[in-house]
Amino acid sequence: MSTSTKPSHIGRKISRIRELRDMKQEALAQALGTSQQTISAYENSEEIDDAKLKEIAKALGVSVEALKNFSDEAAINYFNNFYDNSGKGQILNNSCSHLTFNPLEKLVESYEENKKLYERLLQAEKDKVEFLEKILKDK
Repeated sequence: MSTSTKPSHIGRKISRIRELRDMKQEALAQALGTSQQTISAYENSEEIDDAKLKEIAKALGVSVEALKNFSDEAAINYFNNFYDNSGKGQILNNSCSHLTFNPLEKLVESYEENKKLYERLLQAEKDKVEFLEKILKDK
């Protein structure tokens, strides 16, 4: 019976963190200035050089150490502990349970503001064209 440990597969860790961040391979590829196929190759690699690992970690918004030490069990424990302890500090409960706005209404409001801004911009351009036409007529 062998007691050797299974080698750390850095590509799987990259894949899991990317998935947990709800990021597609294409988005990560764009952030790194490379192709989706390259990201797929990284995620299938057991080892990646430190310089590239640093770039990937930055694009994923984590540290290189977090990337190297990531495990599904640790992530699950973290979120379970966070959930279990959230009621004690009342940080999560107070900040999210009493929302005073509807996100959909905010989206519609933002759309209306953009529409008004566009109309003002369009009117300014019309005024500019009218002014220039007047100057050309006077010459």
